[in-house]
Amino acid sequence: MKARKKIKIFLQGFMLFNILWYILAVLVNMRVLPKPADVYLNMNQLYGEKLYIHVFVSLYRVLGGLAISLVLGISIGLLMAYSRIGNKLLNPLVYFTYPIPKTALLPVVMLLFGLGDRSKIILIVLILVFQVIVAVKDAILNISPETYHPIKSLGASRLQIFTHITVPAILPELLTNLRLSIGTALSILFFAEGYGTQYGIGYYILDAWMRIDYIGMYAGIIVISLLGFALFILIDLLEEAVCKWKVKLPYSL
Repeated sequence: MKARKKIKIFLQGFMLFNILWYILAVLVNMRVLPKPADVYLNMNQLYGEKLYIHVFVSLYRVLGGLAISLVLGISIGLLMAYSRIGNKLLNPLVYFTYPIPKTALLPVVMLLFGLGDRSKIILIVLILVFQVIVAVKDAILNISPETYHPIKSLGASRLQIFTHITVPAILPELLTNLRLSIGTALSILFFAEGYGTQYGIGYYILDAWMRIDYIGMYAGIIVISLLGFALFILIDLLEEAVCKWKVKLPYSL
């Protein structure tokens, strides 16, 4: 699916969303739910409120959390897939800690790492790293043993096997998981930025809500939604670039 088609789908969804939003605003007819036009016409005023600083701070935290999660998750996933000892040691720990709601650990994380960026990035990592571990481990274990036979018969080294077999097997699952994790990361960031900070799009939305600035609140919601969509599309385009062999159905996203 080309970038132009993705933009077309986005515009269609955006128009439909705004139509539904407008109908709901007319039916509710309350100040707490302004019409879309009222929000968009006041977006230019947000520059004076330095909304862009909140966006950059949130983007830094999300990308930092994603990067650390990838490094740790891929490393641990490879260790669990290729090492019996590593799998025996780490699998019970991953299995036990994966279902634990990590947001409940926010007070502990803030006590240990402070109220700044570190605690928010660490909270994102605690949630995303397990998804990466499971995706990498399962992708490797699902590789059919017969897949290795041709390249082994040609005398390929372990590095060549890893590069030409393992990496192509991991990438689609990893990028799909990463694309789906973006929404989770932004959701957690919104929750975490409500505490101990004065910057971040989550803080901006909650602050506007507390000040009864509903126009600013909805503008912040739109901005964080567009930020998530932009990251989603970037991962999607990256997947198309590095996974050209992957066949996509006509109706897939």
